[in-house]
Amino acid sequence: MPEPFDQSRIVSTITDSADVKRRLAESCSEDILRCGELLAQVAIDDGLIMLCGNGGSAADSQHIAAELVVRLRSSVERRAIGAMALTVDSSILTAGGNDYGFENVFARQVEAYGREGDVLIAISTSGNSENVIAAVEQANEDEIHTIGLLGGDGGELKDLVDDFVLVPSDITARIQECHILIGHLWCEMIEEAVVNAEES
Repeated sequence: MPEPFDQSRIVSTITDSADVKRRLAESCSEDILRCGELLAQVAIDDGLIMLCGNGGSAADSQHIAAELVVRLRSSVERRAIGAMALTVDSSILTAGGNDYGFENVFARQVEAYGREGDVLIAISTSGNSENVIAAVEQANEDEIHTIGLLGGDGGELKDLVDDFVLVPSDITARIQECHILIGHLWCEMIEEAVVNAEES
């Protein structure tokens, strides 16, 4: 049983989170940049950015999609960017789960909406979520670029996606905290690239 929450434990947890982000900056900045540049080009070319994940990763999918469709910063005015969280339509999710199994609820949507030139961001702290793996396999079959937002050892997804960012932690909460930070970095990169393309 962990120690009771007190001020020192709160400080320790915040410090641990900051330490993971420091390691992320040191070891993953090149991967973050490469994936962000790819996503920016998809947005410039009016492609669709799809996202999927379970639980907290589903929430991150919706969060990132919202920042792109609406906007990240109120100080930046730009066109809407095509992004879709495959986690939000309860009718599709329940029909897909009932008819094809929960492991196929994202893959079915990738098949329906994805086209060559689009991209799928697959979010999984373990890299082993069956329905996210199936979505990536469908995207690969349809020649849709895949990016993994992962943690731990990357799981099965690490070897299935075209590109990935692997958060250097085995703790789910710390991985998720880095995932949304990476998502915000990508949104900022995408937003600025779209604005610059419109102005050029």
